[in-house]
This record gives sequence, C-alpha cells and structure tokens, in this order.
Amino acid sequence: MNLLRALFVVFALGAPASAAELVLVEEAGCPWCARWNAEIGPAYPKTEEGRRAPLRRVDLHALPEDVAFATPPRFTPTFVLVEAGRELGRIEGYPGDEFFWVFLARLLEALPQGPGGGT
Repeated sequence: MNLLRALFVVFALGAPASAAELVLVEEAGCPWCARWNAEIGPAYPKTEEGRRAPLRRVDLHALPEDVAFATPPRFTPTFVLVEAGRELGRIEGYPGDEFFWVFLARLLEALPQGPGGGT
C-alpha cells in the first residue's frame, strides 16, 4: 500500500497542474472535419504541438461543461485551445494543412512556457 501511495505522489507531482488541450469541435457529416482527419489527424499526436496540447474531440451538439468557451462554437471544425478549462483562442474552420499549422503555432504562443505549458 505504501508503494502505491508513493507512486501516486510521484505521478501527481510530476503532472502539470493544468495541462493544455486542443478541443476539436466537430459533427457527423462535416466534410472539412473529414479532410482535417485525413490530412492532420494521424500525425497530430506525434508532433510537438500535439504533445503541448493533446487533442480532445467533442460534438458540436454535446459541448462539454468543463470548458468555458469564450462564445459557443457554431461552425465545424472549430479548434479551441484550452488550459485549466478556459479558452485561450480558437481556429474556426479548416484552412488547409499549411495554414492550420501556422494558425496553431500562433495559438500555442498563448501558453505559458515551462512544465505543462511547452518548451
């Protein structure tokens, strides 16, 4: 039992207090969501951006209560950068793979540097 407590403390202290995430608001039948899924989806978790802000998928019609959106998302896909449950910024729509990475880099500038917030 003491070993389990020790492991819990080690992991709890090593984990970021408020990890960032990229919330992908999507809906069934969205062609731009499908395009993002094909062009970016498989690579995203393997990138530095994906490590800084892991992807969380939510349905446009069932938004999570633990995210304080600045305004309710209305379009799909909408990518919302969230930290500690609060929106820091968003990308509305999918502008293509090259523009997506540029816009995402700008969003990630809002994250604090250091543990849990980037490099």
